[in-house]
Amino acid sequence: MPVKFAYKQLLFLSGCLSLVLGFIGALLPILPTTPFLILAAYCFSKSSPRVHSWLTGLPYFGDAIIDWETNKVIRPKAKLLSVLVIVLVFSGSIFLTNIHNGLKVMLVCIALGCITFITTRKSRP
Repeated sequence: MPVKFAYKQLLFLSGCLSLVLGFIGALLPILPTTPFLILAAYCFSKSSPRVHSWLTGLPYFGDAIIDWETNKVIRPKAKLLSVLVIVLVFSGSIFLTNIHNGLKVMLVCIALGCITFITTRKSRP
């Protein structure tokens, strides 16, 4: 019994941390929002149904979280916006900063990996 309680507490704390990072990501273009909110939703679904319900009821993020949880779907508008933000932010980092070429290659690989993941998800259930 104490192990299960500790596991739920750890999931709840992980959900809180993910939620904070997700909200910060909504304000800062360099930090992704959706993956953190999806992780928070998963953690809360296992640790606190009340907080999970609140999270999926949020006006801007709730429907996207529910779409992902039920059907592993990313809506076309969200895909387009995500890819656009990735291209803009990573391009700025690559072309407007003076960093080592190895880091630039790494940034291109990360951006391509993220874009590939996003664009290969279903758009409708």
